[in-house]
Amino acid sequence: MPNATTARLSRRGLLAAGGALGLGAVLTACGDDDVKDGGADTKGAAKSGPWSFKDDRGTTVKLDEAPKNIVAFTGVAAALYDYGIEVKGVFGPTTTKDGKADVQAGDMDVSKVTVLGNVWDQFNVEKYAALAPDVLISTMFDDAGTLWYVPEASKDKIAKLAPSVGISVFDRQLTAPLQRMWELAESLGADMTAAKVTEAKKRFEAASERLRKAAKAKPEIKVLVGSASPELFYVSGSNLSIDLEYFKALGVNFVEPTEAAKKATGGWFESLSWENVDKHKADVIMMDDRSSAIQPADITEATWKQLPAVKAGQVIARSTEPILSYDKCVAPVEALAEAIEKARKVS
Repeated sequence: MPNATTARLSRRGLLAAGGALGLGAVLTACGDDDVKDGGADTKGAAKSGPWSFKDDRGTTVKLDEAPKNIVAFTGVAAALYDYGIEVKGVFGPTTTKDGKADVQAGDMDVSKVTVLGNVWDQFNVEKYAALAPDVLISTMFDDAGTLWYVPEASKDKIAKLAPSVGISVFDRQLTAPLQRMWELAESLGADMTAAKVTEAKKRFEAASERLRKAAKAKPEIKVLVGSASPELFYVSGSNLSIDLEYFKALGVNFVEPTEAAKKATGGWFESLSWENVDKHKADVIMMDDRSSAIQPADITEATWKQLPAVKAGQVIARSTEPILSYDKCVAPVEALAEAIEKARKVS
């Protein structure tokens, strides 16, 4: 997780933007109750009777009924939306500077959700409380149960307002969190027998088989995974990230950062100056598509433009934080399969 993980390691001690004036009264009124009333119905047909879900921390959340007032990390909300479940509020990259939907928002209509924070360490706790949340859902990028984009400084206040569910996206293959999101959506009332849902899963499986065949046919094609910032170029390792672990299991030949370099970042990536961006030889380059990263068309560094894969036009986007619905995971798998199928050996 280049960039975002760096931020998590270095900025967890900062206060969340959006303050908490008057929050004490709200917390007192809410107490530690897990169940709240009100809110719009989701698209899915909410199940009657008690609701429970055991998350990837081993925590079981129990409510008197399926939650209606759901607040979620943007990417989680986008995945649930694909399964017919709408949320009330989101936190995380949701809109771009021009007001359009961020890539991590998927197909959601971002004008219809309350955005509690659009960038790192932003989470408006007062707005969150006003939503009377039943549950908060996020992903987790470590084995300590840290909820992604929930600020360290305000996590305790946030936790008092509603129970939380964490879906792990750490050190496992993509299919595992995809299945967990499927189970979560189903528990919330999504129709998992709907043609759109079942067909998306079949398309994902077909795309995966295509990638397996492409990797087997061209084992010599080396794929580098990168992310660009003004100062540094990050090379991701194939361990820890759910998409890369899955692609590697399908046979993709990834360029790996040095062990010493990965150790310095908890195993995630290697940081290179732009002068040294040619350190690793590659035939295909996958580039971080998040709005926090500089996109390939906007990279002006001469060293980048001289890379053989760049000169050959063998650069594709990477969904660094995949939206965990089968529908949204088809395109990234197909794109990598096609890139390897068409790639020339240039390294």
